[in-house]
Amino acid sequence: MKRIAMVGLLLAGCASSPSLQELEKHFGAIRQLTVDGTHAEAYWSFDGTKLILQAVREGDKADQVYVLDIASGKLTRVSNGEGKCTCSYFLPDGRIVYSSTKASGAEPPPPPDRSKGYRWALYREFEIFLYDPKTGKEERLTTSDGYDAETTVSPDGRRLVFMSQRDDAFNIYTMKTDGSDLRKLDQPRGYTGGPFYSPDGQWLVYRSFYPKDDAQTKELDRMLAERALIPFEGMTIEIYVSRPDGSERRAITETKKINFAPSFFQDGKRVIFTSNKAATMRGGYNLFAVGTDGKNLEQVSFHKGFDGFPVFSPDGKHAVFISDRNARRPHELNVFLAEWKP
Repeated sequence: MKRIAMVGLLLAGCASSPSLQELEKHFGAIRQLTVDGTHAEAYWSFDGTKLILQAVREGDKADQVYVLDIASGKLTRVSNGEGKCTCSYFLPDGRIVYSSTKASGAEPPPPPDRSKGYRWALYREFEIFLYDPKTGKEERLTTSDGYDAETTVSPDGRRLVFMSQRDDAFNIYTMKTDGSDLRKLDQPRGYTGGPFYSPDGQWLVYRSFYPKDDAQTKELDRMLAERALIPFEGMTIEIYVSRPDGSERRAITETKKINFAPSFFQDGKRVIFTSNKAATMRGGYNLFAVGTDGKNLEQVSFHKGFDGFPVFSPDGKHAVFISDRNARRPHELNVFLAEWKP
């Protein structure tokens, strides 16, 4: 009898567990926008009608750049199929900035060697290109022997901000959209990237790892030498904000975990980002939000898998993110659109 009662209590406890829908109180209706491929980093056009993303779909040898029309669901490849592409973004006038290895050859670079553990390759062949889909004209904006990628655009469309392996570190740089007036953010030597402008253009938000001792400095040197992100035991990546020149820099998270892919709420007072702070499985990540003052940290998504790369629509009414929800095969990632409830 006691055993039966105990089973009943356990079942009752399970029944009372909140559902994913109940936990994700900021999400209204959620739509899955893609299938049949591995999709990542979907970013809005300035008019809110399209998304630009990278994906590996049937016939692709490596990531290519695609544009998704939200109303029709039509997905169109805009890169030429050569090399490996990453980190695409719209300008206000409809032109596209993205990074590709194609200048070094039509074949994509080899995948990273993970025989000694996980690593994410930061290919030296990545260069930044500016493409006009209306005219077909394309310009190469960078020619450095480094990783030039993770590019986003200022609200007025006049400047690009990106990550590069130059000057013996992984740093953030800005430049005009024609590739001129290159400026390096004033910041300590470290691993820093994934920058986004605030809606008013007065701030940047980004991820950073700054070594705190000799052992961590050696790990940074190893990453620079191998041109890869190589997480090590105890490594933490936090979210920072600063002015576009690097001044007034401050951390807004202190989770002692891996945090990345931050972007601003439309009011510029909060940041949404990806973190493994609450992960219950290896490779698990969720969406979190925090004030630009570092206060009111809040978990936004609760899927027991991967949710990442969150970005708000220009009107702030929807958030798009990448997730393995509903995945039908290992490593499948798709684009999801969620109605945002304040």
